[in-house]
Amino acid sequence: MCGRYVAAQDPAALVAEFEVVAPPEQYLPPNYNVAPSTSVYVVVDKRQGDEPPARSLEVAKWGLVPSWAKDPGIGAKMTNARSETVASKPSFKKAFASQRCLVPADGYYEWYTSTEVTSSGRPAKLPFFIHAADGATLAMAGLYEWWRSPEGSWLLTCCVLTKQATQGLIQIHDRMPVMVPQARWNWWLDSALQIEIAPLLDPRLVPLEAYPVSTAVNNARNSGPELMAPIQAR
Repeated sequence: MCGRYVAAQDPAALVAEFEVVAPPEQYLPPNYNVAPSTSVYVVVDKRQGDEPPARSLEVAKWGLVPSWAKDPGIGAKMTNARSETVASKPSFKKAFASQRCLVPADGYYEWYTSTEVTSSGRPAKLPFFIHAADGATLAMAGLYEWWRSPEGSWLLTCCVLTKQATQGLIQIHDRMPVMVPQARWNWWLDSALQIEIAPLLDPRLVPLEAYPVSTAVNNARNSGPELMAPIQAR
């Protein structure tokens, strides 16, 4: 799964890197410990009439709320979509068909279940920071939905696709986000295309590296660049 990640880049840098047409309407400060239900940046394709699609940097709440949902609280349980079932599961299939997005990230956190035991008698969970081997911004494969409240206000939400972890990362956790390499950005965002997820499952597309970090990241209220700092492995 993907339950925490880092989104620390300035929106101006994201506008340039992802070649979006304009800055987002809302500014989000750097967040080194993005948790579910947080507002995050997503890159989407916008179409207006017969004009070609243009990329836009939008602010969405992390946790997908399908347009048919009666209660937006369902989004708290919809932060991830499994790539194996995303095309058929009712909660995700509409968005997968035509509402795909990119979720920019500096990297993400995952927890390794250690053989050590805590004072409560439970296995210790040790956090790792996982990032692009070349230090580039990651573009996680995402889906988005617009949900309309009974009062008529609109809420943009998103989720991140996951897949089985690749060799080298599966020792930390058995799931990981699906990454979209730059050469596939247009393909993934194009709502006119009926696509399959298989082309993104090759682990060679976006090589990743991981290192252990402080357990301070366990607390979602903590945020700062020190959370990404490597520590000596136990």
